[in-house]
Amino acid sequence: MRDRLLAAEKVDAIDWRDGILYLLDQRVLPTEERWQACSDAAQVAQAIASMQVRGAPAIGICAAYGLAMAVRQRLAAGDDWEMALEEDFESLLHSRPTGANLFWSLNRMRERLLRIKEGEDVAAIMEAEAIAIHDSDREANLTMAQLGAELIRKHQGNEQAVLTHGNAGALATGGFGTALGVIRAAYLEGMVERVYVDETRPWLQGSRLTAWELACDGIPVTVNADAAAAHLMKTKGITWVIVGADRIAANGDVASKIGTYQLAVNAMHHGVRFMVVASSSSIDLNLDSGEDILLEERDAGELMEVAGKRVGAEVDAFNPVFDVTPADLIDVIVTEKGIVDRPDTVKMAQLMCRKRLH
Repeated sequence: MRDRLLAAEKVDAIDWRDGILYLLDQRVLPTEERWQACSDAAQVAQAIASMQVRGAPAIGICAAYGLAMAVRQRLAAGDDWEMALEEDFESLLHSRPTGANLFWSLNRMRERLLRIKEGEDVAAIMEAEAIAIHDSDREANLTMAQLGAELIRKHQGNEQAVLTHGNAGALATGGFGTALGVIRAAYLEGMVERVYVDETRPWLQGSRLTAWELACDGIPVTVNADAAAAHLMKTKGITWVIVGADRIAANGDVASKIGTYQLAVNAMHHGVRFMVVASSSSIDLNLDSGEDILLEERDAGELMEVAGKRVGAEVDAFNPVFDVTPADLIDVIVTEKGIVDRPDTVKMAQLMCRKRLH
């Protein structure tokens, strides 16, 4: 199965070459495929904050590369490089507040730096660690794709319609995707007939990015307004809602793209199973529940403008980027460590004690 998944992969959004990070600018897709070069940590932090790159796993990977570049540049600058590096670390750390992968990745890079012995090539070691974070995420996605596809096979059989929200594909990860990875694998196995994609306001990650990824793979896809989701569940035979996650609390509550919570409520009402697909680096056992997750809010202009032109009335606007789906609305969480049915605090803790399956 793994070879078939790799052969089907068409989208790549992060390219590390010769010490430079190249990012497929997600603000202009699908009408334009523009690559942005980042040559230092400040440019990476700006790329994250401005949504050139987005998706919790991809953000974490890019931050690791940003810190690797910072180490090389600070070393070349001379004395007190470790103190100067803290500025780069803080800049990257505060580029986006909600996704767990950013903090996990930077802490892993810091821990590796602290283990370096005298006389070792610091810059080379830190670059290798960033590459390892990237490769590990991609492998985790391939494992999750296979686990999730088997769940779909087990519960409903062939030729199903599934619904997804936001973008949790290759654009949002180190490659292949979390939620879209499962959907891709299930389609290859003949178990998914059509994918319905919420447009995902206000950045339109669904209609611009997810639909583009699926179309590149030749997977039948239909875009719908976010508000049509319940109607689709009632009329189109949706069997699964499959989404990614930006942070998962110790009790299984999930922070994901705004609108995910209402999808879970609608899914429970209509008897549609709800699957969250995320790597273990998205799980934060330091937070007891979703109430403890810091949820990002962005500028109101994103909600009231289209392509830079004001279309909304001159009133206040509320633009939260994420919401929290309570664990009791989630049927299953799929990670590279395994599957958690009906997540709770005990099951999440047991999961994190396991080794990776791949």
